Amino acid sequence: MSTSERTPVEVVKSVNGLEKVVLREIHGSTVEVYLYGAHVTSWKNEHGEELLFISSKEIFKPPKPIRGGIPICFPQFSNLGPLELHGFARNRLWALDDDPPPLPPDVTNKVFLDLILRSTAEDLKIWPHSFEYRLRITLGPGGDLMLTSRVRNTGTDGKPFTFTFAYHTYFSVSDISEVRVEGLETLDYLDNCQKRERFTEQGDSLTFESEVDRIYLSTPTKMAVMDHEKKRTFLIRKDGLPDAVVWNPWDKKAKAMADFGDDEYKHMVCVEAAAVEKPITLKPGEEWRGRQELSVVNKLLDS
Repeated sequence: MSTSERTPVEVVKSVNGLEKVVLREIHGSTVEVYLYGAHVTSWKNEHGEELLFISSKEIFKPPKPIRGGIPICFPQFSNLGPLELHGFARNRLWALDDDPPPLPPDVTNKVFLDLILRSTAEDLKIWPHSFEYRLRITLGPGGDLMLTSRVRNTGTDGKPFTFTFAYHTYFSVSDISEVRVEGLETLDYLDNCQKRERFTEQGDSLTFESEVDRIYLSTPTKMAVMDHEKKRTFLIRKDGLPDAVVWNPWDKKAKAMADFGDDEYKHMVCVEAAAVEKPITLKPGEEWRGRQELSVVNKLLDS
C-alpha cells in the first residue's frame, strides 16, 4: 500500500511489530484499527482530537487484550460463561479482507475495511462451535464511525450455538464528574456492583459519583454521552444490540488494575452497545448482524 498521507486505507507496523490499519476520511478524520483483536484504538475528528480513551499504561503486548478503544467482546460478555473474561475475539489475530463486498452504490465518501475471524482448532477446544465473524469498520464524511458485525454459524454438525456480545467502547471525556448519559431513564438494569441485582433507573440521566457497572436492558436504539466541560455530545446509534453496558471503575478499582492509571477513571466512560441478557442463538447457516454508529457534535443536546 502507498505511504502517501492521502491514502484512505493504509497498513502500518506499530508497537511490538503489531500491524494496524489507518483509515483516513477526506475532511481529516482518522481511525486506527489493530489486526490484533480487530481493535479500534483511535478515532480522531478533523481537528486531530482523540475521541476514544486508551490507557497510558497500555503496552500492546499479546496475549493481553488492549485496554481502551473499542474491544470486541465475543463470544462471551464479561464472565457470563466458561471462557476467559469477555471471550477470545479481542486477543486473536484477525485477517484483513483484501477483496471485501463493496458498499452500496448510493454511499459516497466513506472509507471502510473488513476484518475476518474464523474459528481455529485451538478455539474449537475451548468453544466447540465453527463460526465466521466479519467486522466492517466504516468512517463517514462527517467523521462518523460505524462498526458492523456479522457472525455466521458455519458448523456442519447441525447444532446451533449461542453467544453474548458487546462493543466495549471507551469514550474520552474531560472529567467524569461533568459527564451524563441520556437515553436510559426509567429502564431496568442489572447492577454488577450488587451481584447483578435488578433495579430501575430513577434519574432523568445517569451521572457519576462512584463506581458504575450496569447492564441496562431493552434500551433505545439511540443514546447520548454528554461532556459538559468540553460542550461535546457523543451519539450512539445501534441495531441488533438491545442492551447497553455503562462502566466507570472509579478510584479504588482503577488503582487495582495494572494496565490502568490511578487517576485515568476521571477521563473515560464506557457506554457499550451489547446483547447480554438474552444470548443470541444461531442455527447452522444463520447469520446475526449487530451495528454501532458513533458520531460527535460539538454542543450539548437539549434533554
